[in-house]
Amino acid sequence: MKILICTDGSAQAENAVRFGGLIAEKCEAEATILAITEKPGEEDTVFDSLRRAQQLLKERGVNAEIITKSGEPIEEIVKRADETSYDLVVIGAVRKGTRGPFLMSAKAYKIIKAVGPPVLAVIGNRESIKRILVCSGGEKYIDRAVEFSGTLAKAAGASVTLFHVMAEPPAVYTDLIKMEEDVNLLLHSSSGLGQNLRREKEALQAMGVTAEVRLRHGLVISEVFKEIRRGDYDLVVTGSSPEGGNLRSYIMGNITREIVNRAECPVLVVRGGDEPLGLTRSLRGFFSHAFGHSKQEQEQD
Repeated sequence: MKILICTDGSAQAENAVRFGGLIAEKCEAEATILAITEKPGEEDTVFDSLRRAQQLLKERGVNAEIITKSGEPIEEIVKRADETSYDLVVIGAVRKGTRGPFLMSAKAYKIIKAVGPPVLAVIGNRESIKRILVCSGGEKYIDRAVEFSGTLAKAAGASVTLFHVMAEPPAVYTDLIKMEEDVNLLLHSSSGLGQNLRREKEALQAMGVTAEVRLRHGLVISEVFKEIRRGDYDLVVTGSSPEGGNLRSYIMGNITREIVNRAECPVLVVRGGDEPLGLTRSLRGFFSHAFGHSKQEQEQD
């Protein structure tokens, strides 16, 4: 594994170095520290941060390549990611203000959308990786995120929780909610959701990772943050989809954006190969499974 850790001398960038160094240590990865000065006069601050970063990684037994650049941070990070094949890009993320729908630094969003490898936005200061939450949409586009999470979990000795939220059906179907929230029943069903979650769990277990599936009904973002608080996770993993057209960029959907915005722990965004099929299919799958329709009947709808 090759990791690019980015620093601009800020306090949050140093947290990114610490958490990125932890991953590099656990995965026995090659690490590169990219230090960027954006304005004249920042050189001393960045170089001091760079020396501390070197020491932090050295204490973890990680020898890192050091690269210094002057210029616009996003351009330099994207350029470096294009020039060298990295498996992970690590950045520090800070919030701007306390109100509004988009609280995270615009730079963090642009980097997540622009670079090809998975991006780890380090929020807060976590010192271990014991519990990982993967926000599964129940579709195959999340497979890459599951695989990457499994790699990290195996190296760190962490457990993985696959978490899926379904839309709340009408009140008349409350009994069906209880049935759907019986995870074992769902995982052994013929529904597309059940099959995908079962495949994800089995893939993690085949890697030697302890994995469980949790299912909830309601508003997705609300239920995700209830689970994050309940589980005290060290890392939250979510996905993004390739954007149509010739430009190599990625759609960061509302759910992923809200998770990056509001999480108090590091968030890993992993690119998916296919776009999700949307809420309509999820709702149809719910009712098809609830009424015991066969897989063949679902495909004919």
